[in-house]
Amino acid sequence: MINVRTAHLIDLALEEDAGLGDLTSRAIFPSKHRSRAVIAAKQDLVICGLEVAAAVFARVDPALKARLLAADGDRVKRGAAVLRLAGPTVALLTAERTALNFLQRLSGIATQARRFADAVRGTGVRIADTRKTTPGWRALEKYAVRCGGCFNHRSSLGEHVLLKDNHIAAAGSLPKAVRRCQAAAPHGAKIEVEAKSLAEVRAAVRAGAGIILLDNMTPARVSAAVAAINGRAVVEVSGGVTFATLRDYALPGVDVISIGALTHSVMAADLSLDLRG
Repeated sequence: MINVRTAHLIDLALEEDAGLGDLTSRAIFPSKHRSRAVIAAKQDLVICGLEVAAAVFARVDPALKARLLAADGDRVKRGAAVLRLAGPTVALLTAERTALNFLQRLSGIATQARRFADAVRGTGVRIADTRKTTPGWRALEKYAVRCGGCFNHRSSLGEHVLLKDNHIAAAGSLPKAVRRCQAAAPHGAKIEVEAKSLAEVRAAVRAGAGIILLDNMTPARVSAAVAAINGRAVVEVSGGVTFATLRDYALPGVDVISIGALTHSVMAADLSLDLRG
């Protein structure tokens, strides 16, 4: 979990918040002053980012000791403690906001993902994220999506072919764009094509698309598109799907619903750190 990229993010965040030190804490507490602290949930949530938070404290001062009281992906009730800390008071307070920023953001995503995953339970439809992530945070945010029970779409432009409307417009036609991708893509790679109309769906099927993304269609239009595809491609639905309309789109024949709101507009979960003396 704590790879080189995550460690770099931690360093950037600490430099941003504490690059000049913690003037307030250093003014109050001598270097040998020690405290204990607990991070607890202030709402029901799915926890995510505990190891990252612990790494923040250790980065500020290796003398800070953290004990995880839950595991990423656990459902946590309001009031439950998720992390215990002990060590130098100045270091605890210096690391507090940065650690909570990671923990609250990732737990917010995991909690949101769990709501969406639970909403389609029993339908056979997978809920997937998109690339609408915080710059630099993509791996962490997609990890949080998985902790919440949803799935990851591609993590970068280099992972698989996805022909969108601008690709098709610039290439001249959908069949031409598909043919060029089939000629250039790695052996065995599936070609995904975005379709905004039933005519585009039929063209994508004829061109041999392996995945067809039904973009901004009504549930009725999605049903018609599923019938036109008739099992010849994986069916993904995206665009305009909200939590309120999710079950309307979790139709027979739909394989995946991809939702940018899993990451791009999530509220941070409510957790706090309290010193215990």
